[in-house]
Amino acid sequence: MFDDTNCLLGEGPLWHPLRGQFFWFDIDAYRLYTRTDEGRQMWQFDEHVSAAGWVDESRLLVASESALIDFNVETGKSRKVCDLEADDPATRSNDGRADPYGGFWIGTMGKAKEPGAGAIYRYYRGELRRLYAPWSIPNAMCFTPDGRFAFLADTPTGKVWRQALDGEGWPEGEPEVFLDLPSDRYRPDGAVVDVEGNLWCAQFRHGKVSVFGPDGREMQSIAFPAQRTTCPAFGGADLQTLFVTSASLEQTVTTEHDGRTYSLRVDVAGQPEHRVIL
Repeated sequence: MFDDTNCLLGEGPLWHPLRGQFFWFDIDAYRLYTRTDEGRQMWQFDEHVSAAGWVDESRLLVASESALIDFNVETGKSRKVCDLEADDPATRSNDGRADPYGGFWIGTMGKAKEPGAGAIYRYYRGELRRLYAPWSIPNAMCFTPDGRFAFLADTPTGKVWRQALDGEGWPEGEPEVFLDLPSDRYRPDGAVVDVEGNLWCAQFRHGKVSVFGPDGREMQSIAFPAQRTTCPAFGGADLQTLFVTSASLEQTVTTEHDGRTYSLRVDVAGQPEHRVIL
């Protein structure tokens, strides 16, 4: 275990490569967390916050329910970069990740998980463009090491898509189904790709992270004490520590394991998180 905070909806794990520091969110508590040798630190926001990419040593691009925010973790000061469905109070941001081209992908969803209420956007050098809609619970946004493909999931469908990208990181052609997972054993949530091109995907309500090779074959699954695993991320000096967030929300009975953030050593390295170019 990495941190024993029982998040309502732990999400958005991020290893900052310049700071050598791990960040994560509790979406429904409106909080951003970090933990260093000095202990845990928390920033409180006034609306949902869900995911981030790093801009420089002190700044993150944070996705809130209504905006993308330039947030300084050293001063606590923030600046709105652009609106994100600010005119729709029924939606919030969800999963997101920076791509190899300096862009930032972010999904939105209904606060009450209304079917088809969400979408997927990409922010790139000052432009926010809607890429896909309608989606229900966008997740698993991550990228192959060569930058040629993105992965995307709509969690309730059990499907993960693979999307070809052009030379600037925009979608090229239509996405193709990469995984079609049975609901009795899988529910694809957040995901990340390692240096060998394997997809590590949290399976919400199934208490595991499943690893799929570039050909879609399942290679292994790693079990966790928390049933609602939400998103993995690679970190540590050699990027061979796997961090996994989890949730305690929507359970009638919770245990001490639910909502905690976990870490373990793995035998393959992750990719360094990409920088967002504002």
